Amino acid sequence: MPDDPTGLLDDRLRAGRIALDRVPVIDLGPLRAGGDTAAMAAAIRHALTHIGFMYVRGHGVPREITRRAYAAARDFFALPEAERMALHITGSGAALHGYTERFGENNDPGRTIDLKEIFDLGREAADGCIRPFFGATPWPPALPGFRTAMMAHHDAMLGLGRDVMAAIALSLELPRDHFEPMMQEPISIQRVLHYPPQVAVRDDRMIGIGAHTDYGCLTVLSQDASGGLQVMNRDGRWIEAPPIPDTFVINIGDMMQRLTNDLYLANLHRVINVSGRARYSMPFFFDFDHDTEVAPIDACTGPGNPPRYAPVVCGRHKWARYAAAYPDLGRG
Repeated sequence: MPDDPTGLLDDRLRAGRIALDRVPVIDLGPLRAGGDTAAMAAAIRHALTHIGFMYVRGHGVPREITRRAYAAARDFFALPEAERMALHITGSGAALHGYTERFGENNDPGRTIDLKEIFDLGREAADGCIRPFFGATPWPPALPGFRTAMMAHHDAMLGLGRDVMAAIALSLELPRDHFEPMMQEPISIQRVLHYPPQVAVRDDRMIGIGAHTDYGCLTVLSQDASGGLQVMNRDGRWIEAPPIPDTFVINIGDMMQRLTNDLYLANLHRVINVSGRARYSMPFFFDFDHDTEVAPIDACTGPGNPPRYAPVVCGRHKWARYAAAYPDLGRG
């Protein structure tokens, strides 16, 4: 039996899918240069239909921004445990910004515990109010440059996320600005992850991150050279998504699958760090505005293909998924 803990790979989702054996690499250069985007859009449609993941190059993010963010991440996770715990995520309320210790979040809680540490950061709301995913971030006093490096990376990823959403619109044969009204103040979370080394996995109940799909619309991932990311293909086999220089890994989440009425698939993925050294990665979670109602779009429905999902509110849906992964939220 395929390893399918969430039950997503059912017959309905398998139908007509190609079991890719690698994640495709797609150049965003034509989008950014204002050139012919037809081939790019077709490649994105193929990738998101069949595997839900792609690498992107030609993204325009300066290497130095990423380099400084990784240096800051290593400095943060090298801080004494007491200093990290003083910035715990539970102190930020609904913003959910701050530190989460090992095993504090579990993405496949019925099967695995996650061997990772997290620091989440993001923006404050334009009106200054604390609401889910918006609010102050508790910055480490001992690292005065940490905030600058991390917010620079956050802002670069926010811009890239908007570009990718424009490219996805084109892949759906929509105007490139189709999603702009839904992204006036998008939910954006810059996550920084530290995976302690595992020389081998002797018990598959403890791995870096258990198998899961992402909660929202879009994830933009930067990963270091350690590797460990695995993606499930349509045959139910785990395939590697190794680091490729000067690229980011893009995958869609549950919200985009809803929006496209299962045309594009939020796919299972996990991390197993058996490199023998610490692994660092920086996933950026990009979503629509908190109060945006998300339902299958007309471009993905029609006679013989009715909407498969009822409308949901973006922020509420995301919060419910977080509550399943964070025990303290689930009791709230």
